[in-house]
Amino acid sequence: QIEYLLKKLTEVMGGGWQQAQFEDYKVGLSAKQNGLSVWELIELIGSGQFSKGMDRQTVSMAINEVFSELILDVLKQGYMWKKGHKRKNWTERWFVLKPNLISYYMSEDLKDKKGDIVLDENCCVESLVDKDGKKCLFLVKCQEKSFEISASDKKKKQEWIQAIQMVVNLQRLGSPPPHKEARQKRKELHQKLQAEQEEMERQMQELQLANEKKQQKLETMRQQLEEAASRAAEEEKRCLQIQVELKDQFELQLQKEQLARLQKEQEVAQKSNELEQYSKRVQELEEMYKCLQEALDDEKQARQDEEMVRKLQARLLEEESTKRAELEKWHLQQQKAIQMTEAEKQELENQRILKEKALEVALKQLEQLETERMEALQQYKEVKKKLDVAASKTKSWKDKVVQHEGLIRLIQPGSKTPALITHWGPASFTPAELAEREKTWQEMKNTTTE
Repeated sequence: QIEYLLKKLTEVMGGGWQQAQFEDYKVGLSAKQNGLSVWELIELIGSGQFSKGMDRQTVSMAINEVFSELILDVLKQGYMWKKGHKRKNWTERWFVLKPNLISYYMSEDLKDKKGDIVLDENCCVESLVDKDGKKCLFLVKCQEKSFEISASDKKKKQEWIQAIQMVVNLQRLGSPPPHKEARQKRKELHQKLQAEQEEMERQMQELQLANEKKQQKLETMRQQLEEAASRAAEEEKRCLQIQVELKDQFELQLQKEQLARLQKEQEVAQKSNELEQYSKRVQELEEMYKCLQEALDDEKQARQDEEMVRKLQARLLEEESTKRAELEKWHLQQQKAIQMTEAEKQELENQRILKEKALEVALKQLEQLETERMEALQQYKEVKKKLDVAASKTKSWKDKVVQHEGLIRLIQPGSKTPALITHWGPASFTPAELAEREKTWQEMKNTTTE
């Protein structure tokens, strides 16, 4: 709306519209949400930014004319002479053209109204020849009356005729005035642009919401992955710690068993020495026997304990062998996958070798075809050369025959047609032969010209 109003003011003042300057101003104007207020628009017009070089009176007249057109529906106005219906005299009046009538006043202050010319679809406007000392005449015909009007010059006359004819045509078509139609179009365009902008904002909001949801999902998935990785690391650490503890326990128990075994072996050796030393003494032997019996009981208990430890060790070894079997199974599966990959790779390599061989065969065939084509081209050149030689020989022979044709003539039977008689006597050629020679000569001339 602001662009249209400023452009209209510039056109009325007779200046040129500066689109680039308005685009620069439009960049700053787009930052405002509600456009310009009335006082800001008046200040913009008064600042002279788009009316540079115009005085205040010209700007005021342009504003009044734009106000009359856009607000008061005045399409055209100005002084013209009107012929009276009763006294037939000519008087100067201020005419105002609106979408449905022409009003005329005493002066341009619009205080003393003298009459109206109602315009409808039955009216018409015609140009008249000069008469009664008046020039630039035209006639406005209505159903009841006709009005003769004289403009100040031919340009004004043509402008008034076109403006009145446009109003009559709009009445016939039932269309609104041009400025109202343009206003409606600008309004529809503004509504359309606003709807597109709202739709674009809505789509941007939807895209932003979707993007935020995706970001939240990705963040949740990342947190879940981090938690799963931390749990897996903790579980692995715990298993390693348990394995280390079990290993330490097993090593400690093994050391204890070895110490106990050494102690028992030392005791047995000591008892055996005592038995050898005191073998002669029966009482001592009996006492020793009792001691040995106790030692045997202790050894049995130790063996039982050792058997229990051995069973526990066997169970641990069995678990270790089970885990080893699982690891070997996974290793075999991995080896099979690697073998399958190697087989596929070998198959692809075989296909590539076959394709390279096929390409080499095709290249050899192409080279052979190129060689055959060159040989055929060489044969064609030789044949063409022979044909050119034969044609040149034939042409030279024909030229010789043509050159000697006038001197050598075969003896032929005489024609039944009368011989051609010239002023030198009987002709050497018949009319048909002369026509044939003239045709041949003409063809040779045309060939030489080409």
